[in-house]
Amino acid sequence: MVRPQQLLHPQREPAATRPAATVLLLRDSAQGIEVLMTRRSLTASFAPGAYVFPGGGIDALDAASHAQALRRPTQSDLHLTQAIAAIRESFEELGILLAYRADHSMATAQDIALLDRSQPFAAQCTALGLQLAADQVYVLAHWITDRDLPKRFDVPFLVARMPEDQTPVADESEQFEPVWVRPSDALKRHEAGDFFIIFPTIRTLQRLTPFANVQAVLDACAVNDEPLWTSCPRAGWLAGKEERYMEHESPYGELALTSPDGQIVHHLDWQSDHPVALLKNVQRLTAPNPGVMTGPGTNTYWVGDPHSGYIVIDPGPADPDHLDKIWRATSGQIRMIVCTHSHPDHSPGAKPLQALCQGASHGLPPVLGLPSASTANAQSQFTPDRSLAHGEILKVGEHSLKVLHTPGHAANHLCLALLEDGLLFSGDHVLNGSTTVVNPPDGGMTDYLDSLDLLAAECRTHQLEFILPAHGYVLGFAEQAIAQLKAHRLKREAKVIAAMRALPHGTLEDWVAHAYDDVHERLWPVAARSLQAHVDRIQSMPPGNP
Repeated sequence: MVRPQQLLHPQREPAATRPAATVLLLRDSAQGIEVLMTRRSLTASFAPGAYVFPGGGIDALDAASHAQALRRPTQSDLHLTQAIAAIRESFEELGILLAYRADHSMATAQDIALLDRSQPFAAQCTALGLQLAADQVYVLAHWITDRDLPKRFDVPFLVARMPEDQTPVADESEQFEPVWVRPSDALKRHEAGDFFIIFPTIRTLQRLTPFANVQAVLDACAVNDEPLWTSCPRAGWLAGKEERYMEHESPYGELALTSPDGQIVHHLDWQSDHPVALLKNVQRLTAPNPGVMTGPGTNTYWVGDPHSGYIVIDPGPADPDHLDKIWRATSGQIRMIVCTHSHPDHSPGAKPLQALCQGASHGLPPVLGLPSASTANAQSQFTPDRSLAHGEILKVGEHSLKVLHTPGHAANHLCLALLEDGLLFSGDHVLNGSTTVVNPPDGGMTDYLDSLDLLAAECRTHQLEFILPAHGYVLGFAEQAIAQLKAHRLKREAKVIAAMRALPHGTLEDWVAHAYDDVHERLWPVAARSLQAHVDRIQSMPPGNP
C-alpha cells in the first residue's frame, strides 16, 4: 500500500453513495435491439439534459414490498429490492407497469389507468390484485458513480423486456421525450452532438451493441444472476480533455495510483520532454523511441528523493537528450542505475548516464543488473558493474527495492519491488496494453510462466498493488493482472496445441495463422517468436501431457 506521505495530492473523502436502480427496457425490432431512453430535466441536479434509462433512488417501501413481487429462485433479496425499485420508477416516470394480473398475464393500459403515479405504488398494485414482475428483471451491470463527482450513486443497471401493448408517457417533471433507439444509433447521435449521454450510459450501450436480440441479453444476465461487470470509473486529462476509464482500460491503474480519491489531476499524454511524477518518490520519463515493439516508448523510472538520492531503473537507449533529462531531473544525485535486462531499448543508456555523474561527491553510481546470457543476441550484450542476487534489497534512504530474478522474456530479466509502497517495476515481463514477446533461445515460455507465479506470490507477500511496466501506463490490481496474463498465455498455448494437432506437418507460419488468428497479420512475424517458445515448451512436456 502506498505510504500516504508519498501521494502527490492531499486526499479528500469522496461523497457518500446513495442506493438507486436503473432499468433498461428493451424490445426487438427489424433492425435489432432497441432501448427506451428519456431526457432528464434541464434543472436536474444530476446529469441535467442527458438522455438516460428510467430509474431513481431506492426507498424503504421497495425493501418492504417483497411479498408483492414474484421472484426467481436465484434472485437475492438485494436484487429483488432493486428490481422492485426499478419497476416502481418505470411506472412513476414513464407509466410503464411490469406486473402480472391474477391470470399471470402482463398488466395492460387499462390496469395502468387505475393507478396514480403520485401515490404509494406497491399498495396500489396489491389493491388491484397485481403482482410485481420482479422475476422478469435481471441485473446487467453494477455502476458506482465516479469518486470525483459531488453526487454519487451505487446503482445496478437492470434489464427487462418492454411489455407489449404499453406506451411510455413521460411524467414531464423528471423525464421528458421518451424515445426508442438502437444502442449503436444512440452512440452515433451522441458523437454527432445531438444526443447527450454520460459515461456509464455510453459504456452500457457499447456493451449492448453485439447482442442480436433481447432474449440473448436476458440469457446472458440469467447465467448466475450477478452483474456482467462492475465499475467505479476514474478520470484524467488527455489532449486537454477530461476522459473517463473503466477498470479494464489501460489508464485506470495510473489514475488510481496518482489520485486514489478520484480527483481529476493527472495528465495521461505521452511525451518525452519532461518527467511525469507518479508519487513524490517515483518519477517516469519515457524515451523518444515509440514503435510497434516499444509502444509509446521505453519508460525510465527513478525512485528516491533529493535527500536520499535516486535509483534509476532502465535508463533506456543511449539517447543523449533522454539521458541528460534524467541527469538534470535528479540533479545528478543518482546512487545506482539498474537495468531490468539487456535489450537495446533498456540497457545501452546505463554507461553514458553513469558518465554524466562523473565528479559527483557521492562517487560514480554503479550499473547493476544481471549480465546477458550466452543465448542473448549481439544487440543485447550487457555486463553490469555488479551482478544482483535474487532477493537482494537495494536501498536509498527510506526506499527499499527487492530484486526478483524473472527469466522468460530474457534470461537475465529482473523485476524490482518497492516494498514500502507496494509497487512492482516489471520491466518487460508485464506490460500494459500488450503481451511481451518470449523469444527463444534467450527467452523461454516455461521460465516466463514460472516467473509470473513468482511475481504473484510476491504480490501476496508484500501487498504489491501496482505494476509499473517498461512500456505503457501503470497497472492496478497487480495480482489480478498477473493472473489474467497467465490465463491469456495458457489460452494461447491451447490454440497452439490445437494448431499443431490440426496441422501435424505444418510450419511455424502455418501454425501462427491458426493460433494467432485474432492478431493482425502484420504482427505474425513477431508472434511467431512467442509461438516458437510455446512449441518448445509443448515439445518438452511428457508424452500425453498437452
